[in-house]
Amino acid sequence: MKVFTKRFGTIEVPQSNVITMRKPILGFEQLSMYCIVAQDEFHPFMWLQSIEDPHVAFIIVNPVVFFPDYRVEVHSKEVADLQIVSVERVETYVIVTVPHKYENMSVNLQGPLLINTENNLGKQVVLVNSNYKIRQPLLDSVPIHEDEKQQVGTGELVGV
Repeated sequence: MKVFTKRFGTIEVPQSNVITMRKPILGFEQLSMYCIVAQDEFHPFMWLQSIEDPHVAFIIVNPVVFFPDYRVEVHSKEVADLQIVSVERVETYVIVTVPHKYENMSVNLQGPLLINTENNLGKQVVLVNSNYKIRQPLLDSVPIHEDEKQQVGTGELVGV
């Protein structure tokens, strides 16, 4: 499928790469279909591009790149909504906010995005009983060594 985007122009997205959000991203309830756009020069950052609105694209990152101990604890209902059979097939991302002063960049650790890569169902969950912040400064985290930049884990997903 061809998808027009404001940032990337027209891109080709295989139907198998379309992510359907079972629970929408907060503030964007009218949008449910996305794809991930990754470009080597921006690694480890990617874009979650709306297929329905060419102007909507979120910068995302796997949180364990910057926060190795990041852990998502979700209720079993959350897992059921995504039809998760194997937690190893769930990718975890957080939305990045980049203000005019990039050194104030932050991530939403309290509202991660979970994507089941077996069926491309996704949702944003809210971690209500956590100490994670909605605006966790990104550049305050532990610096990443060059040899670790290519090692991106999926985070740990725990059903409760």
